[in-house]
Amino acid sequence: MPPLDAETRRAISDRIRYYNELGIYDFYRQPVQAISLAPAVAGEGARATTPSMNLTKTAASSDPVAALRQIREDIGDCTRCRLSKQGRKQIVFGVGNPRADLMFIGEAPGADEDERGEPFVGRAGQLLTNMIKAMGLSREEVYIANIIKCRPPGNRTPERDECETCSPFLMRQIETVAPKAIVALGAVAAKTLLAINAPMSELRGRWYDFRGTKLAVTYHPAFLLRDPRQKKETWKDLQMVMKELGLKAPEKAPA
Repeated sequence: MPPLDAETRRAISDRIRYYNELGIYDFYRQPVQAISLAPAVAGEGARATTPSMNLTKTAASSDPVAALRQIREDIGDCTRCRLSKQGRKQIVFGVGNPRADLMFIGEAPGADEDERGEPFVGRAGQLLTNMIKAMGLSREEVYIANIIKCRPPGNRTPERDECETCSPFLMRQIETVAPKAIVALGAVAAKTLLAINAPMSELRGRWYDFRGTKLAVTYHPAFLLRDPRQKKETWKDLQMVMKELGLKAPEKAPA
C-alpha cells in the first residue's frame, strides 16, 4: 500500500477517535477493493469483532436512509447515561428528510416527544412547524433532531455529561443528512454544538462554521411560548437562513 498523505491520515485519525468516543475500539476489516480507503486502513491490524459498523462516509451519502437506520440500531435501547434510569419511555431519534438542506437541532425531548418517539410534537413542536412553514418549507422537507435523545426528568436542562454521551450519535446524523445549513434552537443546542459559553444575544445573528456546514442560532420554540415578544427576533434569524438557502420569503411575516 502506498504511503498516505497528511489529509487522509488526519481523516482516519478523526474517524477512529470519533468511534472511540462511542466506546468502539475494534473494527471489522474488509478487502480494500470492497470499500473506500479510509475504513480499510482504519481496520489495519485490528480484530474483526464489529462487522455491523458502517465506517464509510460514501455509503452514508449514497443511502442516508440506511445510514440513519444503522445509527438508530447502534443506539439500541441506550443505557449509556443516567437518563435511561430516570423515567424515559423511549429513544427519540430524529425525523424528516434524510437528504434535507436544512436541519433543526433542539435541546431534548419533552413529555409528548417521549410518548410518541418523535421530536417536536408538543406545543413547541407545533410552533416549530409553523416557523418552518413561514420559511416556505414543510416539516417533511427538513430534518429535526435534539442534542440528547432521552427526556430528562421533569424536562430539566440536560447535564453536560449527558450531552457529551449522546452527541456522537447526533454528529453521525448530521454527517449522514449533510445539510447545507443547521439551525440550533436555544442555548443548550448552540453551546453544545459550538462549545461557546455565551448568552443568546451574542450567539444569534451570525453564521458559524460547524464542521464545514453553516450554523445559525435562534431561540427555542418553547422559549417563544413563554416570551412571544422574541418571535420577531427569531423571524430575523430565519430570514437570514432563508437568504442563505435561496428560499422565497412569504409576503407576510408570521405574527
